Amino acid sequence: MAFSIHGIHVPHRKNTHNDPIRMDAPKSVTIPMSMHIGAPSTPIVKVGDEVKVGTKIAEAGGFVSVPAYATVSGKVTKIQSIGLSNGAATSAVVIESDGEMNADESVTPPVIDSRESFIEAIKQSGIVGLGGAGFPTHVKLNVDPERIDYLIINGAECEPYVTSDTYTMTARGGDMERALIAFYEYLGIQSVIIGIESNKKAAIVAMQSVCDNLSDKFKASVKVLPSVYPQGGEKVLIYNTTGRVVSAGKLPIDVGCIVLNCTTLAAIGAYLKTGMPLVEKCVTVDGGAIKQPQNVIAPIGTKISDIFEFCGGLTQDPAKVIYGGPMMGITVPDVELPIMKNTNAVLALTEKEARIPKTTACIRCGSCTNTCPFGLAPAAIAKAYENKNAEALEELCVNSCMECGCCSYVCPANRPLVQTNKLSKAFLRESKAKEATK
Repeated sequence: MAFSIHGIHVPHRKNTHNDPIRMDAPKSVTIPMSMHIGAPSTPIVKVGDEVKVGTKIAEAGGFVSVPAYATVSGKVTKIQSIGLSNGAATSAVVIESDGEMNADESVTPPVIDSRESFIEAIKQSGIVGLGGAGFPTHVKLNVDPERIDYLIINGAECEPYVTSDTYTMTARGGDMERALIAFYEYLGIQSVIIGIESNKKAAIVAMQSVCDNLSDKFKASVKVLPSVYPQGGEKVLIYNTTGRVVSAGKLPIDVGCIVLNCTTLAAIGAYLKTGMPLVEKCVTVDGGAIKQPQNVIAPIGTKISDIFEFCGGLTQDPAKVIYGGPMMGITVPDVELPIMKNTNAVLALTEKEARIPKTTACIRCGSCTNTCPFGLAPAAIAKAYENKNAEALEELCVNSCMECGCCSYVCPANRPLVQTNKLSKAFLRESKAKEATK
């Protein structure tokens, strides 16, 4: 696998630069126990319990897990199984809102006096990666401080439509600054780089101000990056900010880096000040079928349909609804599903926006490899998958694919290359599992 500075230029479609509007309490929220990588949270409430905003409703289900909290005040009416957009099922706590949004009186700022208590506080906050896969933040931070050379803050936000992180950087600098000071005090962070694409001028100015305020404590800088997708990919961001390469099978900490999304950082800063755990999210609501595209601050667990209604409703029945951006987002099978901790956007796309073009034969032009940030060969991977050749898939480093979709985007034959890569990774896992049982 070779790194490059390749990528693609995608339409920005950043239609929601307006300040977000906070939703009133929805009639109910559905809070899934699986909103993060790792073990699901374990419910500790029962039907009929009265809760308030910030009441703990679930404990962490293991080390790689986090607690969950009530996001509205009201009464627990159901604990049920729901299906998620990835096909998995999870239990969920349904809370009927009383419309008051009263905060739990026990919510107070955490008492922190050591690295260990800082890590535990982050765990109890319920914060996970808020811009992507939802990896529990306390696990990412629970490393030997001597191994950390750089804390990299991801403010690239390179997907079309999505502007929720841009809002964070322009409006929540104080929260981010507070969190960075805590990282310095309890984790010994000495060097911070905030990576932002060049098309976000206001965010660059705001983050430079944060860096200037911290200059007497440690080294903090803004790295202005070309507006090229997928600039926000973790390994791509590390390479383009530090020049370091995270090899296949390795983690960022193996090259001395920790990467946090900017909204994750702001959530930590807010929690340190108030003690209120993660209970709400700023979500970009956009797409051709949305009447009033805008950023919305909504309680976690709010139904997508309620958010659409808050944005003036739909101009037409959407052909596709997506969690996240159009490049790496996941199709939503039902708009009654809730927004989750790592939901940064919900897009309602029209038939024209969602139309899948006709696939034709590969013309062997090499565009897929030329644009892949990791120099993979998607056309060769597709051939190996077609032949069910697990050995070839491993040699082609298919597991290094970050599923950014650049290959599919540029393919003149409109071949579903990124989808094939996903299937290839699953096939390779199954093949290895079968081999291990022989």
